[in-house]
Amino acid sequence: MQGPAIRRAILSVSDKTGLAEFARALAAGGVELYSTGGTRRFLEEAGLTVRDIAEYTGFPEMMDGRLKTLHPKIFGGILSRRDRADDMQAMESHGILPFELVVVNLYPFEQTIAKPGVSPNEAIEQIDIGGPSLVRAAAKNHAFVTIATCATQYPAILEEFRKDGSTSLPLRRQLMIEAYAHTGAYDALIAQYYQSHWSESPFPETLPLALRRTSELRYGENPHQRAAVYQLVGEHGSNLVSARQLAGKELSYNNLLDLDSALAIVRQFSQPAATVIKHNNPCGAALGATLAEAARRGMEGDPQSAFGSVLGFNRPVDAETAEYLCTPGLFVEAIVAPAFEPAALEILTTRPKWRSNVRLMETGPFSTPGTREYRRIEGGLLVQDSDQLPDPEPDWRVVTKASPTDKQLEDLRFGWSVVRFVKSNAIVVCKDQTLWGAGAGQMSRVDSVEIALRKAEAKLAGCVLASDAFFPFPDSIDRAAQAGISAVIQPGGSKNDDQVIAACDRHGIAMIFTGRRHFKH
Repeated sequence: MQGPAIRRAILSVSDKTGLAEFARALAAGGVELYSTGGTRRFLEEAGLTVRDIAEYTGFPEMMDGRLKTLHPKIFGGILSRRDRADDMQAMESHGILPFELVVVNLYPFEQTIAKPGVSPNEAIEQIDIGGPSLVRAAAKNHAFVTIATCATQYPAILEEFRKDGSTSLPLRRQLMIEAYAHTGAYDALIAQYYQSHWSESPFPETLPLALRRTSELRYGENPHQRAAVYQLVGEHGSNLVSARQLAGKELSYNNLLDLDSALAIVRQFSQPAATVIKHNNPCGAALGATLAEAARRGMEGDPQSAFGSVLGFNRPVDAETAEYLCTPGLFVEAIVAPAFEPAALEILTTRPKWRSNVRLMETGPFSTPGTREYRRIEGGLLVQDSDQLPDPEPDWRVVTKASPTDKQLEDLRFGWSVVRFVKSNAIVVCKDQTLWGAGAGQMSRVDSVEIALRKAEAKLAGCVLASDAFFPFPDSIDRAAQAGISAVIQPGGSKNDDQVIAACDRHGIAMIFTGRRHFKH
């Protein structure tokens, strides 16, 4: 169904991208343009004739622009139903003109709160009132009114307008859906922001989340599943969703999950660090004097599993590291890092083995990650604090007769930093600040121990072992001692802690209790 011919349009936008060209095309088609304040001046400077809304309503803008469009002559012209005689009579009686097109986007609240030093009271002035009201009114009356909230919608509107002088009902319905999504996300962001500043509860009764699609993916975890990426509006910083892809094929759903895990691990280290991710678990991780050394040691931790892996680095990738990654026999799907030096980028994108295939993701300088985690379950969301705070080392306790040496303590710190990112039940075996074996996601902790030891079997002498939760029985300690483990770090808290400690003492193993568990389900 075609709508009424577009004769009048209200234009009031913050983002003026493409507006002059759009308005010029409307004017060329005989549309009378109405506007306010800055938008009106912008259009007039572009050479267009625009009627001032204040002049039409007879009511001036006031309160520093807070009151502009909220007037019956505006909203009556938008909300009137053209097929209702009483609506049309009311318009005639009160001198109300009909508007068939409303072009509105909202004050830049998101950009305002992203600026350093902006206070909640200052941000108040970037909460739009008239704009959302115009959008919602036009969207509600989409049977007769076209609503545009984004410059990307202009071409579709113009295509139909130039053809028929109006727009089709399917287009108006789609624009209505997008309009309510636009105002809904805007309100959600405002609530989200002020809850973080003024709410006394960390978990409000109603949780508003504003999400913006950034891309559609070829498929999800499997080819028969559709998928897309959404950005949490207002979440800024060095996250994967806002990272820049410098090279390579389109990212997959699974690539993104693995890259996110890689980023989470390396960003916690201050010295050069590399991690190797496979199926969302680290199969390699290492620190080094240089990034190239960390990359080499990380890949050597489990070379078989590292084939087709995803890598994360906490330094700009340099030429030396890139050269190592081009070693014959290495195959990597994707890399995430703060940056890629030009020489490294040239190496990684021109060598025959890598050209146009490996995905290179640049996050920019690392920033503090978000403090909340959201996880979908059927019917709702689980929400929790992110497990990102470092465990205070003064709270750690050596509970065995033997104390760890300085070298063991260094490796225990490293293992404890890595094990929290391994799916529970989680065990990691480390030496020389390198991950040599990981046991992940097993139903029995002793099974995770067996897998980690088997992965590290050629390098076990002098290795340390980290466990994300307590050992319920001493059998894992007996097995670790048999393999050559020299020290253990775990949270403690089992009713059988005394038996586990006694087993360590029998074998001369040093053990630390951290007092904090790190399950990752």
